[in-house]
Amino acid sequence: MESGLSIAEQCRILGVSRSGYYYEPIGESEENLNLMRRIDELYTDNPAWGSRQMRNRLRLEGLTVNRKRIQRLMRLMGIEALYPKKNLSRPHPDHKIYPYLLRGLAIDRPNQVWCADITYIRLKHGFVYLMAVMDWYSRKVLSWELSNTMDEWFCVNALETALRKFGKPEIFNTDQGSQFTGRAFSGVLQNAEIRISMDGKGRALDNVVVERFWRSLKYEEVYIKDYNSMTECRKGIAEYITKYNGFRPHSAVGAVTPDTAYHAA
Repeated sequence: MESGLSIAEQCRILGVSRSGYYYEPIGESEENLNLMRRIDELYTDNPAWGSRQMRNRLRLEGLTVNRKRIQRLMRLMGIEALYPKKNLSRPHPDHKIYPYLLRGLAIDRPNQVWCADITYIRLKHGFVYLMAVMDWYSRKVLSWELSNTMDEWFCVNALETALRKFGKPEIFNTDQGSQFTGRAFSGVLQNAEIRISMDGKGRALDNVVVERFWRSLKYEEVYIKDYNSMTECRKGIAEYITKYNGFRPHSAVGAVTPDTAYHAA
């Protein structure tokens, strides 16, 4: 008997990302997937590198690549060089860009500021995207979601999960990615009366808490596991985040765990 609900509605009710519900292999060649793996490694260590520097480094490693190809793969991965640069493109008229509210702000308690970002996660024969919501003060990962497409709904799902489990912050900070500037994501924040903050275009340090978490996650989990599937990836990341929150001391919060810092304050 059919429920009469669309797949999107059923996923929303169950708290499952619509785009991540089914995993289908990504249609990139094995050569391009290997290139993306190396680009990811180089970018994690050198976030200011753009396509030109990335191309030059790869050529020094004996790979025959041109800049256009590197640019396409970096766009597919959702990454760009992190440095101040001219804004040469106009934002979508329906997507409002909010000012950065954290400059000079003393962040001294949980749920004062939350932040979120998206990163590329490699699989053995493909890739997925990971979105995480973090509490800035404690460094606790509040929620996360995987998707095989870079749409806004898996971000909305992670946001709603965090709000349902942990209440709400005073300020929510993201970059200017379309997944965050769109009405679906910003609408959830507005309805909850949360102040919206956005990084300056290309500014590496404006959302530094999440950037540091991505580096730890990739070096301590992703790069040493080489996941075969999205299911294996989900299991590995879940185990890592549980350990990151509850077992791994964090120097930024007095060498206690993020869980301790979040609940003790």
